[in-house]
Amino acid sequence: MKPSTYTRLSTMMFLEYFVWGSWYVTLGTYLGQTLNFSGVETGLVYGAGAIAAMLSPFLVGLLADRYFATERVLGAMHLIGAVLMYFVSTASDFGLFYPLLLAYSLCYMPTIALTNSVSFHQMNDPAKQFPNIRVWGTIGWIVSGLMIFFIQTDISGIGLSWEFPFILEGTKVLDIEATKIPLQITAALSVVMGLYSFSLPHTPPKGKGNTFSIKDALGLDAISLLKERNFLILFVSSILICIPLMFYYTFTNAFFNEVGFENAAGKMTLGQMSEMLFLLLMPLAFARLGVKKMMLVGMLAWVVRYVLFAFGDPAALVWMYYIGIVLHGICFDFFFVTGQIYAEKRAPKSLRSSVQGMMTFATYGVGFFIGSVVSGPIVDAYTTSGGHSWKEIWLIPAAFAGVVMLLFFILFKEGKLPNTTYRDLQ
Repeated sequence: MKPSTYTRLSTMMFLEYFVWGSWYVTLGTYLGQTLNFSGVETGLVYGAGAIAAMLSPFLVGLLADRYFATERVLGAMHLIGAVLMYFVSTASDFGLFYPLLLAYSLCYMPTIALTNSVSFHQMNDPAKQFPNIRVWGTIGWIVSGLMIFFIQTDISGIGLSWEFPFILEGTKVLDIEATKIPLQITAALSVVMGLYSFSLPHTPPKGKGNTFSIKDALGLDAISLLKERNFLILFVSSILICIPLMFYYTFTNAFFNEVGFENAAGKMTLGQMSEMLFLLLMPLAFARLGVKKMMLVGMLAWVVRYVLFAFGDPAALVWMYYIGIVLHGICFDFFFVTGQIYAEKRAPKSLRSSVQGMMTFATYGVGFFIGSVVSGPIVDAYTTSGGHSWKEIWLIPAAFAGVVMLLFFILFKEGKLPNTTYRDLQ
């Protein structure tokens, strides 16, 4: 692959995840503090992404795989998403906000697969080349959080007391995490990403002329693997562990802001930084621990993280918050990445794409949706006159993750995976 192509694809990944990170982390704070959405409503809003993840295989299969060049579909999706996100930023009631964000999510979620398709089409050795390009997506997410941090810091340092006309009436400039600004930044970035997409290397539709199949789009050919005990346990565990995971994605930023942990969005990027570090450490851990122990460590990290959130505070025990954030690398890499590798190695070559599609549908779709529906009512149940009783809230996903970990420990019987090497981890 030419250096110029590497640069173009890396820029694509950077912008793709910059767009996502610029609104996703802070949205819970905006919904709760500014729009006064309930926990149920906030959970459903975050669940829009899960619904989109379940439907995106249909959109990709119908458009990019059969009729239009991938880079053109990618550009169109982001440009339409820019318009939708702008209107999302103007909505203040749930009845309008939710369908608009759902429509935006239906535009954005398919672009994750599309950026991967554009990248793979240009590569002669994806195992070596793709990780070096995909990591720029993580960097983009990190930069989006740091951008929020520096904007707040700079504005606060100036000491301005006036208000911008595009911020909700009565909202001061000093805390943009609770304003519509991140949503409007997302709309602007989506325009940039949309226009940039049309300059990407040409990627023709790979399935042109083929009949669209729901079975292929959802990876249903891989269902036969569920007859294998270990694969079934991995599949069910992956769905179940996504339920407590949605507590983190949906409510952590709102929690930090409510308890006075300043510049939460910027500090939460430490989680993505640790994700990069632990991904590099995975080959060593994989060789020393094996699949089962690595996944157990990942689930244990979820338990520890929520316990730290429950008992920490923004003063003397603030170190608990920082450790909880940094554990994200272990939580994500050791469970999800290891699970993807296990599924890839267990599946026959003819079913590997279908297996990954089925696992993505189950986790980012079904698991995240259940988590978004469950987490909201629990947060509402612990509402107090001064905010929320977060200790009790965080102990619930901690206990749930602990039960999933225990069941996985008892039921999953690790077998030897053939030819598992460092390259598999990439």
